[in-house]
Amino acid sequence: AELDTPRQQGLSPRRSIIRGTEAVEQVKQMNKLLSSKEFQERTQGISLLLQHCETNPGFVTSNIVNIFDVFIPRLQDSNKKVNQFALQSMSTMIPVLKDDLHRVLHSIVIVVTDNLKSKNTGIYTAAVHVLDTLIDHIVLVQPVYCRKPQTVERYVLPVLWYLLGNMTGNRVIKGGSGNVRAVTAKLATNLYQQMGTSLQEYAASQPTHVIKALRELTEKEL
Repeated sequence: AELDTPRQQGLSPRRSIIRGTEAVEQVKQMNKLLSSKEFQERTQGISLLLQHCETNPGFVTSNIVNIFDVFIPRLQDSNKKVNQFALQSMSTMIPVLKDDLHRVLHSIVIVVTDNLKSKNTGIYTAAVHVLDTLIDHIVLVQPVYCRKPQTVERYVLPVLWYLLGNMTGNRVIKGGSGNVRAVTAKLATNLYQQMGTSLQEYAASQPTHVIKALRELTEKEL
């Protein structure tokens, strides 16, 4: 039988601005669903988060750390259907939340990248789409570095180091079959276009294999 949606169960978020005590209760209600032992309730929690992004994105961005601390584990849920639904939902939320995801970006990328080891085609495909969407909507907007260089340096560069550091010589994530060369190359080259030689200066403190991988991916830009 199909699961009732949060809207059907009376859990649909209001379209008005959520503030104060009400916001605390809304976060608590949603996080209870997201962390439930029942996979149906975890699915409902994800659906509720999606609805909040649609109707009250400001509520989500104002509480993004508290919410994503509980949501991010769903991106690697033990239930494959919940796992895939969470990844697909993440792709939908990215264009809405955009730069507000910077504070949780590194954690998201670590968990999503781990899904590239999955032999489940649906999960693997959804994970690749999340990474592509993250880079397209958060990293590639060139004015971001001009406006907030410290944001890119603090939140985006660790993502690049993580991806570079966890690739083997054939650009495959360690322990898995997911080829992320295209995603990593897109991130590296676009950061180089924004930061120029500063990117290499930041990379100087990274392990040798990371510096080498970065040089290989950006050499056409030099």
